[in-house]
Amino acid sequence: MKYRFRDKAITGLAVVVPEHERLFADDMKLFNAPENRSRKLAMVMGYNAHRVVEKGVCASDLAEAGFRHLFDCGRIRPEEIDALIYVTLSPDHFMPPTSCILHGKLGLRRDCFCLDIAQGCCGFVVGLLQAFQLLEQDGVRKAVLVNADVLSRKVSPKDRNSYPLIGDAATIAIVENREGTGEIHADVRFDGTRAMALKVPAGGFRMPSSPETAVMKADSEGNERAPDNLVMDGTAVFNFVMADVPPMLADLVADAGVGFADIDKYYFHQPNRFMLQKLAEKLDVPYDKMPNNVVEHYGNSSGATIPSAMALNDADLLCSKVGKVCFSGFGVGLTYGGIVMNCGNFDFCETITYKGEN
Repeated sequence: MKYRFRDKAITGLAVVVPEHERLFADDMKLFNAPENRSRKLAMVMGYNAHRVVEKGVCASDLAEAGFRHLFDCGRIRPEEIDALIYVTLSPDHFMPPTSCILHGKLGLRRDCFCLDIAQGCCGFVVGLLQAFQLLEQDGVRKAVLVNADVLSRKVSPKDRNSYPLIGDAATIAIVENREGTGEIHADVRFDGTRAMALKVPAGGFRMPSSPETAVMKADSEGNERAPDNLVMDGTAVFNFVMADVPPMLADLVADAGVGFADIDKYYFHQPNRFMLQKLAEKLDVPYDKMPNNVVEHYGNSSGATIPSAMALNDADLLCSKVGKVCFSGFGVGLTYGGIVMNCGNFDFCETITYKGEN
């Protein structure tokens, strides 16, 4: 579905990453594969290090730490928040909603609108659209979008295809109405017929977790995982991204009245370096316009990778000037979408390290 908005802007961005870092050199020792094969995989995919939470840390813990930092620094006050959108695939509980838990911990107003959205790789795009729609209401002046996941807790350490890729993070984007920022064009699409290409088979009501769902088994490539673990059909996801995302983006850019060359920066979901380079080539976009280095520094943190790419690569630029940007997310669902908008002149753009209990 296509969307159009006007005069809405991201005005601040904070990224929270765990202090604990795992190196791919150490991960290799866990895998049932020759070392030279693993090193070749790392070179192609961009694996180097990933930030993962310690045992018992939830995504909301990272988000809360980020909010505490912003409150302490005077970046935002609790009473200013009119809407809290929390996008995750790793909620604290089945119920209550994690946004409500954060609402209570942060002491937000009772008329602050709270919403959980179950989205992953496209979660920043979907969450921004929800924020823009809420800002159409007179009572909403400042919406806060949180993208947070700790999917490392659902990945088997003996899964060479997924474990070195996955990282944990939370991001906090302040979204407001801002006169003169111009038109925003967006498009989000879904293909539920391929939903099971990215999944955690057990843990929900369809297949409740049990001792049996925790039993690890090896696949044909020697990766060991249980039904409680994340499993990804990498070939199916890659083919989906290469076939479906470029024409959607071409349609979106045309609707925005610009060409690919007119976009200053492309902040895309970061599955791995190889996929982003192939996407850049498909779109005829220079590599330096489409950062692809989040996985090598932090790992793939699902919906948090787009804001992580912004803060990692262009924090100073985003605080000093406005440019035409294209956001795009693609993956779990299967969901894919994009936004073309003017972006910049942030009040802040920073990365915070989570060191445990405050």
